Amino acid sequence: MWTTEVTRKTKAKKEKIWELWADVPHWKVWDSEVENSELFGQFIPGTKGTLKPSGGLKTKFIITECTKFKSFSDRSFLPFCKLDFYHSMQETPDGLLVKHKVVMSGLLSFLFSKLIGRNMSRGLPLAVENLIKIAETN
Repeated sequence: MWTTEVTRKTKAKKEKIWELWADVPHWKVWDSEVENSELFGQFIPGTKGTLKPSGGLKTKFIITECTKFKSFSDRSFLPFCKLDFYHSMQETPDGLLVKHKVVMSGLLSFLFSKLIGRNMSRGLPLAVENLIKIAETN
């Protein structure tokens, strides 16, 4: 298993973060590692979609958990490897904590962690910072 995560504090409203998360076709606006993404239905558990990472192959994903204004998770599949993406926010007296986490598991997670893990570790903080920047300015 391999994992990377980032947590950032923001003064943005949870409704604005949620709006950006739920707008799947526009994930590329705040995540430069996403070239294209689409969702085939509502932003709820069980809904499927596709995502093409920058410089990568188009892959399918499924929303596995979705709690409005709190969190959502999705799962993508690589050969003999699952990629779970966790997105959550928590209100604190000092602001909203936004957390994004990626977990690779499965027989070939050791291989994919070496092939794409470095880019994910590098891109995740940038994605969260862009998400927050957009949420704070709009």
